[in-house]
Amino acid sequence: MSLEGKVALVTGAASGIGAATAKRFVTDGAKVCLVDINADVLKQTADSLPPESVISCVGDVTSLRDVERMVQTTLNRWGRLHILVNSAGIDPPTIPGKFDLDLWHRILEVNLTGPFLTMKTAIPRIIEAGGGSVINVASLAGVRFFEGKTEYSASKGGLIALTQQASVQYGSSHVRCNVICPGGVRTPMLEKNMKVQAQRLGKDLDSLITELTAYTPLGRIGRPEEIAGICRFLAGEDSSLINGGVLLADYGASVMDVNGIAMRQGMMKLEEDINIKGQSRLVKNLEKS
Repeated sequence: MSLEGKVALVTGAASGIGAATAKRFVTDGAKVCLVDINADVLKQTADSLPPESVISCVGDVTSLRDVERMVQTTLNRWGRLHILVNSAGIDPPTIPGKFDLDLWHRILEVNLTGPFLTMKTAIPRIIEAGGGSVINVASLAGVRFFEGKTEYSASKGGLIALTQQASVQYGSSHVRCNVICPGGVRTPMLEKNMKVQAQRLGKDLDSLITELTAYTPLGRIGRPEEIAGICRFLAGEDSSLINGGVLLADYGASVMDVNGIAMRQGMMKLEEDINIKGQSRLVKNLEKS
């Protein structure tokens, strides 16, 4: 089934998952309003797509006035709205154990208040169009946790709860609300954050990413286009019975046993040490002979 006749609004559409999703929607026949706060990159993305299929709107999802303008821009161009994708988000570096109230507020504003405002403004319009789909992009960090990601995890966990609440509230109005929780996806935001870590560890970016995903079942990081494919599925009628869903797109990372991973790493280190010692003994014996 195509998306012909459907109109979508995608936030965070300048790059990464948002840009990939907008491109996939256009390829499948939808009209798309591209939204982002980064005007220059947003223009580049918009210029790469057929002009009759897209319109761009620069704005901040944390501003209700901007959000209302985004939705109105979409309606002014195509007169209706069926699909909302909340992909805009931030993940600034944080320091474990350090409490930064300003950073807490900023992350919550963009990652949680932003989707709340777009849903509050867009869903009535989606209902007027006869129903449709809201797709929120959260993170594996919303359901699995590690040190130093307090603010980010709280924002994404809140987004999951917000999505499910909306799925109950608007399901009878034919608006399905679902949330995707990606693991690591190679976006500009992830690369920016990982480069800092790579420099601290004295490694190159590709090597660090390979190490971090080596023990997952698929053994690799995700691509924006793969998450865009899930967004496309949730936007269309093939997912007509999915409402309130939390879709983990984490290459199987969440089902891994952390104790098992630690044991595997330990065994590999032990085998490595044995091999090194064995080689050392062999060299000494050869030297004696």
